[in-house]
Amino acid sequence: MKKLLVTGASGFLGWNICNMAKKEWCIYGTVFSNPVAIDGVNIVRIDLTDFKEMKRMFKEIRPDAVIHTAAAADPNYCQTHKEESHKINVDASINVAGLCSDLKIPCVFTSTDLVFNGLNAPYREEDKVCPVNIYGEQKALAEEEILKRYPEAAVCRMALMFGIPGPASESFIQPMLRDMQEGKGLRLFIDEFRNPISAQTAVHGLFIALEKIKGIIHLGGRERISRYDFGRLLVEVSGPHDAPLIPCLQKDVSMAAPRPPDITLESSKAYALGFSPLLIREELRRLADVFYPKFNQ
Repeated sequence: MKKLLVTGASGFLGWNICNMAKKEWCIYGTVFSNPVAIDGVNIVRIDLTDFKEMKRMFKEIRPDAVIHTAAAADPNYCQTHKEESHKINVDASINVAGLCSDLKIPCVFTSTDLVFNGLNAPYREEDKVCPVNIYGEQKALAEEEILKRYPEAAVCRMALMFGIPGPASESFIQPMLRDMQEGKGLRLFIDEFRNPISAQTAVHGLFIALEKIKGIIHLGGRERISRYDFGRLLVEVSGPHDAPLIPCLQKDVSMAAPRPPDITLESSKAYALGFSPLLIREELRRLADVFYPKFNQ
């Protein structure tokens, strides 16, 4: 089996990649602040901001491909910890791409829809980046420098993702489900729009990119939806059906990082290559049907 290095294996996306791909690949997954064990995956604890350690790891593993998901992915954290987050979001990402270039192996970097300001959606791959927060700025800079360093790399701008949580991370729906079960009112934006995808769909898109993409590709869902309307679908599919949803505006909630209003990704290029997200209701039903005990925790 070929060896796949997945950075950030304890993160939500990395954990899903490892679990979905371990039958086809010999996977090495890196962890650092949140060590996890994943059956069938070789876990490597490493500080990716230490270039010497990263270089040693690449030399020892000699991966055939890399998917780089490790990041400080909380925009509010990045807004208040600019230097710390820059080391992993930018510096480490460039170094990963450089080492992949040296080995001439496929490299996928997971970026974000937050590289855009939300004023001219839907966004195509060719549109100029214009982030409104530090996290988006860091990902945009990493994109640029990675493709300078290794033009053969695939840069995947990911839409908002949801799905089954790992032992050390979760998607945005898990806190929503907990609040619903506890009868708490959920304040959800009616003026923030995304086109979310499930983790399972996201992983499928990343492997398409690994095989077929050089440069930037968008991996977004088929539906533009507000946070509030997503919450309504979640209640419909998973219950409890009397969970109180409270519509609100972005300006009603104080957050360290500014949020763009509409960062819907136009993903027709990926669709043409076989990336095929289901409708959100169908994605949620699939999660509930197949993984209901975990989905509804």
